[in-house]
Amino acid sequence: MVEAGFYHRGRGGTVVCDLCPRGCVMVPGEAGFCGVRRNEAGTLYSLVYGRPAAMQVDPIEKKPFREYLPGTAAFSFGTFGCNLDCACCQNDELSGCRRSDVMAAVPVREPDEIVRLARHYRCASVAFTYNEPTVFAEYAIDVATVARREGLATLLVSNAYISRKAAEALFPLIDAANFDLKGCSEEFYREHCRGRLAPVLESIRYFHRLGRHLELTNLVIPTRNDSPEMIRALLDWVGEQLSPDVPLHFTAFFPHLRLNRLPRTPRSTLEKIRELALARGFRHVYLGNC
Repeated sequence: MVEAGFYHRGRGGTVVCDLCPRGCVMVPGEAGFCGVRRNEAGTLYSLVYGRPAAMQVDPIEKKPFREYLPGTAAFSFGTFGCNLDCACCQNDELSGCRRSDVMAAVPVREPDEIVRLARHYRCASVAFTYNEPTVFAEYAIDVATVARREGLATLLVSNAYISRKAAEALFPLIDAANFDLKGCSEEFYREHCRGRLAPVLESIRYFHRLGRHLELTNLVIPTRNDSPEMIRALLDWVGEQLSPDVPLHFTAFFPHLRLNRLPRTPRSTLEKIRELALARGFRHVYLGNC
């Protein structure tokens, strides 16, 4: 275990995590919502610093990035845990893991080793992905610092559920981000992600203001976030708060976890969304999983 950043001590041995909008308060021996940050005797520790549970060389388009370093490879890795609880998480084996013994069994790889591996496999970038990178922000910051020094780009694939304090430390080290904007309503985030929409929107706005490359992904779930009203709300927000030049990815849902009885997203639904987005002036609209 490595002492975490982004926390402060409370009363009676408690610690308050400042990493994401949840602000988890933990008594000694307790872990936060994400399951990978734990209070040990009044000190907050990261259980996943330096412990990548998944590593893979991916085409950058798989992240997905379509308008940044096309045709290159990204050295992708993630750990365990997530600060949301999405009803249809596609990486729940990593994101949903709460077993500290499983985390401790993963071999330690220091930041410079991650970068050496990326260079060995001739990757143009290092990608923080698979589970939610916010929960291993300290590790991501250290890897990104080494990667940029060695001339590699840094990619963030994230739910954007991060505190401003942590974002101000991490985002300036990121060259390109793809944020998952899951639905444009507080009700959807509350019911399907156990989170809130407002902090997500603020984090995306902040990253965009930094002038870094930004793409957005929306998983289109039948009967949940595929209504014309929801799609128009998303397009309205991106067009007004960001730019019609931001690449948008609309991807098909497949039945999984708590939403395993829903049908998969018809391709026709995605095509109608793309037509709507193009008609409203969005210039880079992509469909995925279909």
